[in-house]
Amino acid sequence: MTRIALYARYSSDNQREASIEDQFRLCREHAMREGWTVAESYSDPAISGASVILRPGIQALLQDARRGLFEVVLAEALDRISRDQADVATLFKHLKFSGVSIVTLAEGEISELHVGLKGTMNALFLKDLADKTRRGLRGRVEAGKSGGGLCYGYQAVKEMTTDGEPIRGDREIVSHEAEIVRRIFRDFAGGISPRTTARTLNDEGVPGPEGKLWNDTTLRGHAKRGTGILNNELYIGRLVWNRQRYVKDPSTGKRVSRLNPREKWITTEVPELRIIDDKLWQAVKARQDEIAVKYANVISAVREHHRTNGLNSTHRAKSLLSGLVFCGCCGGPCSLRGQNRFACSTHITNGSCSNGRSIHRHLLEERVLAGLREKMMAPEAAAEAMRAYAEETTQLSRERRASSDADRLELTKIERSMKEIVGAIEEGGYTRMLTHRLKELEARQEVLQQRLARAPEPLPDIHPNVAEMYRRKVERLAEALSHPKDRHEAAEAIRGLIERITLTPRAKRGQIAVTLHGELGSILNWLTRNNKNGAVAKKAENANTPGLAGSGVSVSVVAGAGFEPATFRL
Repeated sequence: MTRIALYARYSSDNQREASIEDQFRLCREHAMREGWTVAESYSDPAISGASVILRPGIQALLQDARRGLFEVVLAEALDRISRDQADVATLFKHLKFSGVSIVTLAEGEISELHVGLKGTMNALFLKDLADKTRRGLRGRVEAGKSGGGLCYGYQAVKEMTTDGEPIRGDREIVSHEAEIVRRIFRDFAGGISPRTTARTLNDEGVPGPEGKLWNDTTLRGHAKRGTGILNNELYIGRLVWNRQRYVKDPSTGKRVSRLNPREKWITTEVPELRIIDDKLWQAVKARQDEIAVKYANVISAVREHHRTNGLNSTHRAKSLLSGLVFCGCCGGPCSLRGQNRFACSTHITNGSCSNGRSIHRHLLEERVLAGLREKMMAPEAAAEAMRAYAEETTQLSRERRASSDADRLELTKIERSMKEIVGAIEEGGYTRMLTHRLKELEARQEVLQQRLARAPEPLPDIHPNVAEMYRRKVERLAEALSHPKDRHEAAEAIRGLIERITLTPRAKRGQIAVTLHGELGSILNWLTRNNKNGAVAKKAENANTPGLAGSGVSVSVVAGAGFEPATFRL
């Protein structure tokens, strides 16, 4: 019996969520007529057909195809799978390699000819749709109407034509928001930084664009790209469109902005939408130019310093903990700021978080390394974790073994019954009921065989000395960080043991609590892999490692199916 997978997708632009079920219904009816068995269904709701890279449904389908869960993929039409010519060809190639064919209700079984012709037609459809959309938007912009979206300080005009159709693209000034825009321009021209202005507006409870909090990038933006409030020419009554375009990165499927040449910009004067006068606008531009010159001079001086000191300025050393540090108050990221200190980014950009404490990068790294070495697998914590892990793995292994034994027993009975039915038919005892029963047994046989094939491997035992092994490896890696040649490899290994680090201010002024979240599963996997840092470990075998100057430690290690995080204070 042929096992098939169903796939359905709808775009958010002109379809509805029920479209998924409609496609599945049509495909199931076709499968029933063909006598096929539906093994699995995959869908991607509200996702464009221009790229498959970011579609979880199609990615899961490809993974299961490699595992041999089905022989056919059934969809309503080829453009439901993808409209991108290259993606269609790649999908066809991967599925064909896995022994899976593509069948659609519209085109039938897909061949190389369909891939070439339909892929080209779908790609041309997308290009034609994009050209028509841009042509329509350009006409609206040249008529002084919105080319899409609203910026702060304006609202859409809701009016109807004589035929009862809504008039689209007209805007009008929102007076209280316009006053905020003027205030932002005056502050910047007067020497107040965008960060200070954003924090002040948040402290006063002034809602930002779309009701969100203000931050400095909302105001500052990017001068060349015309983003940010301080660069929006609509505030001086000039509508600029087509300043930049968006293209999809073929390796990620994400949109990337590209600046268009100035001659391709479409500019329309809309004096009725002016909020800022020319004098204030020019004052802001002059200060931006002044800041840009100062910044360029600083960058030039830094590069010259690096050049004369024999350093490569294009390769700045990445912090060991970059991307892993978070604020314990708001949950937002902490990043390196002035004087090489980690601080809450939310507190700095808009002041909505009260955590104003910071910690020097090197001090935090020392505390984390000491915690990994001495606390995360401290004897008492390690013993409890290993005991819980052993109990969990024993229970899981017992359940898996019992389930597999039951499946094997049932499979043996089914195969015996099938042989008896086949024997009866061969002896002339054919009846429809016997044939129907044989099909039922065959279907159940396939289910049990697939379940046994997917049964997970037995869980491995833990080395009884895992805690000591862990401590020695982290100690050697910590020492290896001081060797430039081995630093990158050692840092990557250490980062793999850390899930996140939270910084929380303590009651006493200037003190900050550091909590490290690790994962027992990651530690065990790391210990059982081949030691890629063998040479590194050998160099640091007899090295002394600095201790930790800090307070007590509270440990909570939970072992389970997912090996939930272990957290402790440093």
